[in-house]
Amino acid sequence: MASGPLSGVRIVEFAGIGPGPFCGMLLSDLGADVVRIDRPGDGKPGNAADVSGRGRRSIGLDLKNPKHTEAALALIEKADGLIEGFRPGVMERLGLGPDEALARNPKLVYGRMTGWGQTGTLSHAAGHDLNYIALTGALHAMGRKDQRPSPPLNLVGDYGGGALYLAFGLCAGIISARETGQGQVIDCAMTDGAASLAAMFFGMRAMGIWTDEREANLLDGGAHFYDTYECSDGKWVSIGSIEPQFYALLLEKAGLTDPAFQAQMDRSQWPSLKAKLIDVIKTKTRDEWCELMEGTDVCFAPVLSMAEAPDHPHNRARETFVELEGVVQPAPAPRFSKTPGEIQGRAPGRGEHTDAILSDWGVSADLLNA
Repeated sequence: MASGPLSGVRIVEFAGIGPGPFCGMLLSDLGADVVRIDRPGDGKPGNAADVSGRGRRSIGLDLKNPKHTEAALALIEKADGLIEGFRPGVMERLGLGPDEALARNPKLVYGRMTGWGQTGTLSHAAGHDLNYIALTGALHAMGRKDQRPSPPLNLVGDYGGGALYLAFGLCAGIISARETGQGQVIDCAMTDGAASLAAMFFGMRAMGIWTDEREANLLDGGAHFYDTYECSDGKWVSIGSIEPQFYALLLEKAGLTDPAFQAQMDRSQWPSLKAKLIDVIKTKTRDEWCELMEGTDVCFAPVLSMAEAPDHPHNRARETFVELEGVVQPAPAPRFSKTPGEIQGRAPGRGEHTDAILSDWGVSADLLNA
């Protein structure tokens, strides 16, 4: 049995893209037995570089074949949770919707991942991460003043607002089902999750300390003491000296003796102070600034590329990144003291584990051979 706090939990994942696989990865990393239902394939091993596909097994099913649909329902009958990320109505047309699934397994937690949600005026429209965070106000807040909003990769919608919320929802739903004997459906919309992630900023706006203007606020690059700066070698550092004692240390370490810097929270001074700090940071290389500030209470870190990050001493000490079959990738997170998670293996090929899954989950192979 796999290591991790979710050891013994069974999840059926319907193959998809983006946040669905990442949710499956999170659950697998923490010990769940995640079985992915794919289209029938050649059963060959999968691609170790498919990091978000790691840690589960694959069964190949043709869901247009009634016998294979019955096999899927037989797996669902033995599962604690389910992950699907199709447009609303697709699973129902396949005969695998919540009504059919919960009739077979009343304790099932049926997790539905979509961008817009199962209901609403946009629920049947196509979309991607950028569209979902655009609708919530989050995208508008990101970027430089007088420039277009900057896409934050797909971390805010797909993964933060989608996969993480579905993983959280599945865990909460499974706890509830074990207490009550009743499963339920989770409508996980990335728009809902992205809006939830922005809760603090909506609160700050309500208090009058956040504006809709970009690069004009405490945490969006408006403040000179919370931003990234280019060094003399073209590399970058991040500075986040918000608290007065940390800001005082920044002034000391950077040799900022200009009295104007004492007006830390005077927003009218932020643009001129930032211009001065830009010039100061450009006088040294990134490594020289690291020598002065890294590991102090300045709240400082070098801006590392993905090639550099795994080799940073802190990341090495914590084993934040691991190597699996030659592929460097993030380790399972978060950390558990008594039930540590672990990567259960590389991503599978389509149908690679069909026979083993049927055997382990007690489903008759005759359903696929009929």
